[in-house]
Amino acid sequence: LLLNSVLLLFCHQGIFWSCRQSIFEEMQKRFSQIESAAEEPRVLCIVQDTTSAKTINERLTLNLPASTPVNKLYEDVAHKAGYVNGTFYLTWANTGAMAPLDQASEMSLVLSGFEAGKRNFLQLTDKDGEQPQITSVTDSSGVDDSSQGRFIGPLPRDGTVGCSSDYSSPSYSYSSILNKSETGYVGLVNQAMTCYLNSLLQTLFMTPEFRNALYNWEFEESEEDPVISIPYQLKRLFVLLQTSKKRAIETTDVTRSFGWDSSEAWQQHDVQELCRVMFDALEQKWKQTEQADLINQLYQGKLKDYVRCLECGYESWRIDTYLDIPLVIRPFGASQAFGSVEEALQAFIQPETLDGPNQYFCERCKKKCDARKGLRFLHFPYLLTLQLKRFDFDYTTMHRIKLNDRMTFPEELDMSPFIDVEDEKSPQTESCTDSGAENEGSCHSDQMSNDFSTDDAVDEGICLDNTSSAERVLKPKSSLTFELFSVMVHSGSAAGGHYYACIKSFSDSQWYSFNDQHVSKVSQLASVLKEYSTNAYMLMYRLKDPSRNAKFLEVEDFPEHIKRLVQRERESEEQEKRQREIERNTCKIKLFCIHPVKMMMTENKLEVHKDKTLREATEMAYKLMDLDGVVPLDCCRLVKYDEFHEYLERSYEGEEDMPMGLLLGGVKSSYMFDLLLEIRRPDQMFQPYKPGEVMVKVHVVDLKSESIAAPVSVRAYLNQTITEFKQLIAQATGLCAETMRVVLERCYNDLRLLYVPNKTLKAEGFFRSNKVFVESSDSTDHQAVFTDSVLWKLLDRHGNTIRLFVSLPEQSPGSLANRTSCPKASADSEDSFDGAKGSRKSVEAILEESTEKLKNLSLQQQQQQQQHQQQSSSTSDSQKSSEHSDFEHIESPAQEPDAASQPSQTENSTRAASDTENQFPSEERSDSDVNNDRSTSSVDSDILSSSHSSDTLCNADSGPLPLANGLDSHSITSSRRSKAHEGKKETWDTAEEDSGTDSEYDENGKSKAEAQYLYFKAEPYSQEDGSGEGQKCLLVHVDKRITLAAFKQNLEPFVGVPSTQFKVFRVYANNQEFESVRLNETLSSFSDDNKITIRLGRALKKGEYRVKVYQLLVNDPEPCKFLLDTVFAKGMTVRQSKEELLPQLKDQCKLDISIDRFRLRKKTWKNPGTVFLDYHVYEEDINISSNWEVFLEVLEEPERMKSMSQLAVLTRRWCPAQMKLEAFREVVLESSSVEELKEKLSELSGIPLENLEFAKGRGTFPCDMSVLEIHQDLDWNPKVSTLNVWPLYICDDGAVIFYRVSTEELMELSEEERNELMKKESSRLLKTGHRVSYSPRKEKALKIYLDGGPTKDPGQD
Repeated sequence: LLLNSVLLLFCHQGIFWSCRQSIFEEMQKRFSQIESAAEEPRVLCIVQDTTSAKTINERLTLNLPASTPVNKLYEDVAHKAGYVNGTFYLTWANTGAMAPLDQASEMSLVLSGFEAGKRNFLQLTDKDGEQPQITSVTDSSGVDDSSQGRFIGPLPRDGTVGCSSDYSSPSYSYSSILNKSETGYVGLVNQAMTCYLNSLLQTLFMTPEFRNALYNWEFEESEEDPVISIPYQLKRLFVLLQTSKKRAIETTDVTRSFGWDSSEAWQQHDVQELCRVMFDALEQKWKQTEQADLINQLYQGKLKDYVRCLECGYESWRIDTYLDIPLVIRPFGASQAFGSVEEALQAFIQPETLDGPNQYFCERCKKKCDARKGLRFLHFPYLLTLQLKRFDFDYTTMHRIKLNDRMTFPEELDMSPFIDVEDEKSPQTESCTDSGAENEGSCHSDQMSNDFSTDDAVDEGICLDNTSSAERVLKPKSSLTFELFSVMVHSGSAAGGHYYACIKSFSDSQWYSFNDQHVSKVSQLASVLKEYSTNAYMLMYRLKDPSRNAKFLEVEDFPEHIKRLVQRERESEEQEKRQREIERNTCKIKLFCIHPVKMMMTENKLEVHKDKTLREATEMAYKLMDLDGVVPLDCCRLVKYDEFHEYLERSYEGEEDMPMGLLLGGVKSSYMFDLLLEIRRPDQMFQPYKPGEVMVKVHVVDLKSESIAAPVSVRAYLNQTITEFKQLIAQATGLCAETMRVVLERCYNDLRLLYVPNKTLKAEGFFRSNKVFVESSDSTDHQAVFTDSVLWKLLDRHGNTIRLFVSLPEQSPGSLANRTSCPKASADSEDSFDGAKGSRKSVEAILEESTEKLKNLSLQQQQQQQQHQQQSSSTSDSQKSSEHSDFEHIESPAQEPDAASQPSQTENSTRAASDTENQFPSEERSDSDVNNDRSTSSVDSDILSSSHSSDTLCNADSGPLPLANGLDSHSITSSRRSKAHEGKKETWDTAEEDSGTDSEYDENGKSKAEAQYLYFKAEPYSQEDGSGEGQKCLLVHVDKRITLAAFKQNLEPFVGVPSTQFKVFRVYANNQEFESVRLNETLSSFSDDNKITIRLGRALKKGEYRVKVYQLLVNDPEPCKFLLDTVFAKGMTVRQSKEELLPQLKDQCKLDISIDRFRLRKKTWKNPGTVFLDYHVYEEDINISSNWEVFLEVLEEPERMKSMSQLAVLTRRWCPAQMKLEAFREVVLESSSVEELKEKLSELSGIPLENLEFAKGRGTFPCDMSVLEIHQDLDWNPKVSTLNVWPLYICDDGAVIFYRVSTEELMELSEEERNELMKKESSRLLKTGHRVSYSPRKEKALKIYLDGGPTKDPGQD
């Protein structure tokens, strides 16, 4: 027996160890799988739902292991999108031609073409033309209602628009609101940030007494517009919430009745504030009706505000009313919060003792006595509303905060301990009448003063009768038990968050979570009481009274007017459902047409039912494009069209009776192609377009007339040879195929001669849409190398020629003869010009001195270069005479038209500078804006014309030519190009970098570069202005590779003055103008139809800079004042520039000052900087840059700044006893010593050195700030010995220093004086714009407009 026992024991132990080993191996296997899964690469799938227009912007993101099979991908997408698996397809997003992924495939994602570690874009499309079936919440989640009920908080969000930047409302598609929730309740759609409204509306809807009373009120449409009737829209919303079959409904009709526009949906508001304002609006609307006192009957309570004398027992009191009780979460100054609602209620009625300086003046004792002040509840409403004041203000950070302390609240709340049961008034108390609804119907105590509503002038409309006659009889304590039925929750911070509500249904006592459009069950009440104890914001309790507790009205018990409303809403919903069904079966596709009258490409959207035939769709497109009466219907047809490539993909011969759904590949939210309504002439036949063909636009080139014809469309196959392609072109154009040269333009100006006969079009690089140039003649140009041929030069010119509109100055050139000096003027004229200035040197003289050395060094090189050019020109001219005979003449408007030696057209090919060896670095850019005030230098002002309008320029497009097949491809191209130009917005960033003025000419105006022949052709063009007079304009066709210098030289005959005496301004969007001054740069940044304005005035030379001069007025409200524009030159001293400025200041600014009584100083935005000394030289001592700005400061005394080692600071005395600042005074320091600064300030003000304190100003000059802040906010008397260290960092002139007397006390201000001074300072700082302070987002007041909307001041913008 013992042996058997031992054997049995060993047997059991063996089984135990074997089981343990198997469990261990299984766990090891699981761990290894987890480790391998963690190390496995992931595949990121981004799925776009294209099944409807409502979901086209939705993206589903899945991060799956690379070994995931394709069928599992389908399951995950179906689960996440809420669709039934098997009712949709997944296709690749990068191409629409590929077949969908196999739904039954067991192949892994990597083997199916997915890339690990990268984003893989897919599209969710419909299956067999039917949209995916939407699954219910239970089906999509795979859990029952009980499991869903465990989730209490806000539902997960996908980053869609919500209530704030921190919290957003749950994402939803339009299709998701079509099916009602399985809970039987309907949600509310969040417009943007209206979650607070949704929470309150659902709470009121779930209140039987309020809902039933609203149903019993009958709306009289004859008395009020239903659109602006708040009670009617609420009733209509409640009817939809009770009877609709949708998952969620909109609240836009309710908000529209509030008088709100769409912007209100983006405003965050407080739910308690909304409750109070909406109740007031309902009372106003319900006046003189049975529901006039409904709000007071349901929500209004009473309390007594009393003060009792502790010496004689005399009590003074008044009765106030309230609609909600605000409970403090954490008392002021306390670190511990109240733990429960009962504790907060007890603290609410806890009296406070008034003693010491807060003693109460007793009417009976006739003196100040200690007293006790507090509140007593006299009556509780039927529906008790508690607001938990979670929003507070932190006085240490001066910011609003939210208190997330835990405060428990019971399911049943006994309010009997908090009510005053004294039925008789004490003989010592003083009777007081009811105060009504002061302070917006809320309780009146210090604890309740911190309310969200700030508009004290708004009357809530709650009126009570006299206390002695209308005070309700108090209920016994046993009947003051309230049951919780609504918890409105705020999740987030004080800056923003999200509201949702957890509400108990009185029908089945079940709790539900109402989170905007999502409604779900909450399984246990305990979870509500626990989870929401840290973020519950408003609590709704109902008195437990069987005699008053109501039940919801059922549909069959509705009043007749509600039944009629239900019937209307059902019919409307059915109509909406039918419309949705039609929309689901409607194909929406882009439609294009070249209108035969407008001769331009027009675009529209064709919406056709999928069962309509192609013939019916063509008729619809015919009417949509307004072609009735223009062309016959049988001259129109629909073809498949690719707008991007301007390519006709195919035509539909013999398919006129096929349904559009099959023809377009089903109903889709977007298509990869478009439709074109093609039009033919009655004598033409439609050309068939077959799939696989390519479209070629053929331009015929005529070498004799040097013209390029409008394109002709030819269709070919990619497998055709060049020889076969030439035969097609010969048939379309009538040219000879034997002598034909075909040039393909593969991309912009990339020309390729197609000369291999047996090479296919595909091998030559043809694509869907192509552009070729053909020429067929018997000239010897065929024998030349293509890049040296006339054909290539003509095509090259054609590809680089742009059309510009040039606006000329109105002033005639002859009137300028006596006031301008040309570069060819004699030395005597220059001397006479300089003699007018006395001994002062002009800008030209300074330039001549600074560049004389450079001229001497380069003179020999220039002479050698000119000799070389003369030798080479004799040979090159003979070689190119036949090629360029038409481009070598310049004809000006002054030339005689009948001269035999001149051509008849104003066509010219000019020499453009291209010598890179003589280019100089960029030095200057001069900008000018037509919207800004302009002043000009003395050199410019006397030659500028009075009118510089550039608004009268316009475009002149040549008309398109019809093609043989009825399709005007030139119009397609032109329309395409004009669209691109219209969509292109030119801003300052697109302006050319005119940062230098490198000269292409020597002092005689001769070109220093090698000669190139570039195309230039100008034609006079007149544009009528508003006065009926024509603006002088030129229509210029020019090679954009021409330099600005050569371009200006070609414009000389038309402007009438040398190129050095006029300026070129490029006109951008909004008529903004910028001067182009870089002479060595080409016009490559210009494009077709750009506008140019020519203004008379001396153009900048090399080393010159246009400078804006501002006057510095340190003690004026606006310290920066623009004076004029002038020109400074490299090598000029500051004193020389001041001499140049004197006559300009006198003539243009009426400022007559001597040269020693003003200074120039650096300007950095509005801040004055370094003082420039007279002997400083520009570009050597002073860095001068493009668009330079400088301050001119008038001095009251001779200049004290003599050396760069000195430091000039601006000081201002602060007088705290008078609350004012004295004027600025300049102090010049010999060093950066703080001691020296104090000594100078003491000497200046008479303040003893030991009592003097100073501080550095903050911000932009003049460092202005409120006088209420300057005494405390500045860093007074910093502990440093030098000015150039932290925290001062005063290293340059212009710093602002405030100083004061340390012993001077700040003026004492009363509250009224402080408020008045604060208003004045705010107004002053607002005008100057110098206030820099923390400014949180201004919250918009919540208002409900009873008349349908706010009244807007007609004079208000």
